[in-house]
Amino acid sequence: MIDTATLRDKARAALTRCGVSDLDGDVLTARSPVTGEPLFGIGGSGDVQSAVASAREAFLQWRNTPAPVRGALVRRLGQLIGEHREELADLVGIEAGKIRSEALGEVQEMIDICDFAQGLSRQLYGRTMPSERPGHRLMETWHPLGVVGVISAFNFPVAVWSWNTAIALTCGNSVVWKPSEQTPLTALACSALLDRAIAETGAPAGLHRLLIGGPEVGEQLVDSPDVPLISATGSTRMGRAVGPRVAARFGRTILELGGNNAAVVSAAADLDLAVNAIVFAAAGTAGQRCTTMRRLIVHEDVADELIDRIAAAYRRLPVGDPFDDKTLVGPLINEAAHDRLRAALTQAASEGGQLLAGGERELTDDASGAFYVRPALVRMPAQSEIVRQETFGPILYAMTYSTLEEAIDLHNGVPQGLSSAIFTRDQREAERFLSADGADCGIVNVNAGTSGAEIGGAFGGEKETGGGRESGSDAWRAYMRRATNTVSYAEELVLAQDVSFL
Repeated sequence: MIDTATLRDKARAALTRCGVSDLDGDVLTARSPVTGEPLFGIGGSGDVQSAVASAREAFLQWRNTPAPVRGALVRRLGQLIGEHREELADLVGIEAGKIRSEALGEVQEMIDICDFAQGLSRQLYGRTMPSERPGHRLMETWHPLGVVGVISAFNFPVAVWSWNTAIALTCGNSVVWKPSEQTPLTALACSALLDRAIAETGAPAGLHRLLIGGPEVGEQLVDSPDVPLISATGSTRMGRAVGPRVAARFGRTILELGGNNAAVVSAAADLDLAVNAIVFAAAGTAGQRCTTMRRLIVHEDVADELIDRIAAAYRRLPVGDPFDDKTLVGPLINEAAHDRLRAALTQAASEGGQLLAGGERELTDDASGAFYVRPALVRMPAQSEIVRQETFGPILYAMTYSTLEEAIDLHNGVPQGLSSAIFTRDQREAERFLSADGADCGIVNVNAGTSGAEIGGAFGGEKETGGGRESGSDAWRAYMRRATNTVSYAEELVLAQDVSFL
């Protein structure tokens, strides 16, 4: 097991190479879930008013910069991230506890969204519509909003920031970022790289500001009248607090909240494919993804075989040091996450659940303050309260069904609506699951797990997931304001709807 001193040295080296010079302070204590111990204190600015004012001033210049020129800044950011891929992955592993391949994958996601956003800089399309009036042209144009506030969570400490920041900058906005208190080091590194890209491309200073601090800093950002858009990633509880506060000042939100994600496994499924996809989706990132698979709805004809195979796979999963190349499951973020997992397993047992594999904490002498847990597989009655709740950890509840209609009802019968999947070789079943009366989620997959979204598609969910969309497709529109324009080239005034006046 890697020790805290090594983690501390690795973190300092990575930060220095990314351009972070001032590492010490008393604003927050950086900790690592890998050992459960503090690394060092860090400084930073929590002055929301100053950060927003600076970003607002930069926006007034940036909004008039041609979009392809704005894209050049994002391109340079992507290049710098690529040059520091290893260092950023080190920090993601240190702060979020991700295994190496997942940490590198998250950094690659930042590079990918920068590529996408640069191309987008030449595709911020409006429309031209036919006018009912002779000598008139009707069209719509899209314009930057202003300062975009980004509040990110620990589980994707850099990818979600990049989704928002790359698109927001390309659209002509400035950004103020409040990262999770659990992952300030990755934020410092990314902010330093963006500051360098801003300086190298001649973009306005202050275009991106970083806020390091506790929840009160995020609350001030949410309440700022000079921040027209808040993009917030976190729990449904957090979204219930953020949404009304922003709405009260007539601001906009992009909310990415809880995901109680499920997969339906049909009797017509390829079970080999299903097992591999399910184990990654349920156990990857120690069950701490918003897209983690938490419910498994299996046809009764194949349930025993599939569940037995998943249980066997769970027992073989290497759990431990995320910097060990053999490890597939790293630590939970902290003790509170472990306590929630234990409480959920207790409730599941009280509701008739049968624990088939995992759930136990795996202790190591080198990391007694860390919380490593073997992913848990629990067979549950179809109707139970615990499966309606999202426990942000590695618990997979397995249930059975007899008809596809029953499976869809079970799938949709939760408050959340982020990611979903069906495993089947029957095209009719697949098409039904994708249809309007099928899965009610924002992400619906066929023969692919609930985790692993690509940046080209819009990411987000329905119901208590918040309804926000980030990343690809036309998600860029949330970062802009629409104007409908009428241009008259007629020689006299023509009113709509044949109105006559004067």
